[in-house]
Amino acid sequence: MATSVSVLGFAGSLRKASYNRAALQAAVELAPPDMRLETFDLRSIPLYDGDVEAVGLPDAVREFRARIAAADALLIATPEYNYSMAGVLKNAIDWASRPPDQPFAGKPVAILGASMGGFGTARAQYHLRQTCVYLDMRPLNKPEVFVAAAHQKVDDAGRLSDAQARASIRALLEALVDWARRLRGG
Repeated sequence: MATSVSVLGFAGSLRKASYNRAALQAAVELAPPDMRLETFDLRSIPLYDGDVEAVGLPDAVREFRARIAAADALLIATPEYNYSMAGVLKNAIDWASRPPDQPFAGKPVAILGASMGGFGTARAQYHLRQTCVYLDMRPLNKPEVFVAAAHQKVDDAGRLSDAQARASIRALLEALVDWARRLRGG
């Protein structure tokens, strides 16, 4: 049997009842047996400040960078704010990508998103893909997972309960395992 693929997942929303955190939790529940999916909470990462960076990276940023570097692949759950990714997510990526040795280069990445709107974070995902390309990540092209009308698909316990959305996430995870293996040569 092939070795397990380690994946680091994170959601670009801080809200406890976030639809994207629910989607990320669904991914944890649905991870295939040959995937180890761990998550990172972006809440501890401060706003980017070059003066702080000049003194040294904050502990949370160092931990985030180390976990990105150690993972075989990434899973990003992005909300959509004003036709783009959330500032929380952009801030975390900005911190983690600071030189030297930014950990995103060559990293396979899958993207999903959930929103109340009808496009399910499509525009935010496309903006995030532009950032991924600049940072030399290897975004998985398909399947795309846009959980639209998420407020109707997350139950009162905060669990993504919609069967179709869960199936889409499962398919994304299976494709990510295959993508990560192909990129590492086996």
